[in-house]
Amino acid sequence: MKKFILLIFSLITQLTFAQSENEKKPLIFSGYLESYFSYDFNNPTSGTRPNFIYSHNRHNELTINLAFIKAAYQQNNVRANLSLATGSYMNANLASEPGVLKNIYEANVGVQLSQKLNLWLDAGIFSSHIGFESAISKDCWTLTRSIMADNSPYYESGIKVTYLAPNKKWLLSGLLLNGWQRIQRIDGNSTLALGHQLTFTPNKKITINSSSFIGNDKPDSTKLMRYFHNWYGIFQLSKKVAFTAGFDLGFEQKNKNSADFYQWYSTVLILKISPTSRSNIVGRVEYYSDPNGIIISNTSPQGFQTWSYSINYDYSITENTTWRIEGRKFTGNNDTFHRLEKLVSDDFTMTTSLAISF
Repeated sequence: MKKFILLIFSLITQLTFAQSENEKKPLIFSGYLESYFSYDFNNPTSGTRPNFIYSHNRHNELTINLAFIKAAYQQNNVRANLSLATGSYMNANLASEPGVLKNIYEANVGVQLSQKLNLWLDAGIFSSHIGFESAISKDCWTLTRSIMADNSPYYESGIKVTYLAPNKKWLLSGLLLNGWQRIQRIDGNSTLALGHQLTFTPNKKITINSSSFIGNDKPDSTKLMRYFHNWYGIFQLSKKVAFTAGFDLGFEQKNKNSADFYQWYSTVLILKISPTSRSNIVGRVEYYSDPNGIIISNTSPQGFQTWSYSINYDYSITENTTWRIEGRKFTGNNDTFHRLEKLVSDDFTMTTSLAISF
């Protein structure tokens, strides 16, 4: 009898545990926290780094770049994500959003449109379809973001249709958006923007991506069409060496209904070497040219034209905890950077961070 009772108790325990596991499976909670300290040797008196830097942008201050809690739900043909966040990244990137929208990192719901195809319709707020870098520094090769990443959308809101081929080599998305990095459209703007993403992954070593944005991000009264395209390729050359190349090209009308356009472009090259399974050494060189100040305002007659070089070292303390340190040099126009009361052509910054995901 005693063995029988123990057996029944064991079965009940296992069934209860299995049921509990099944109940938890559709809904998964996760989080991310990154603290950092950055020292800008130009010593900005405001405590904020140059206006084209939106991530890790606080000087001489131990603070949080990004911290969020996320709930992800997926069952059958429905999925949803909700992330609430804080940090200097949120303060800088969502400064124009009203009220509580400033603390929404992600909020979207999706439905699968076909039982046979991996075809989804998602609506809400989600990470940008542009670029290979995200706000989650731990997932990026470099500690700080490239100039092109900081000055193209990190997030967007609207609807998108995404198709993933059965062989998982092709991904295609079409998007209808509220604007250029907008949750809420600006007052007086009644237009929606368009976007696309096409990603080709022939094998685990190569990823090639093309993304675009077409739309107006100003009131209808001063409507200026913007056309933007991003290309990048990620190549795993060997187990210890990988390479990324990216290029942005944008055009915006000079005046409403004009046939003439201003142009800006950016390029970046990143090399990652992994001496051990827990460490990385990453070098980056990039150039950003915006002579007419469409994206980055500058008082120079030549506009914003700046080189950047960086090198960082990463060490994975555990599988979900990473310590990083980076040195970064900017070289631009004579009036690009402020050093005390003077305008100078260069800037150097040291940044270190500790990030954990759970």
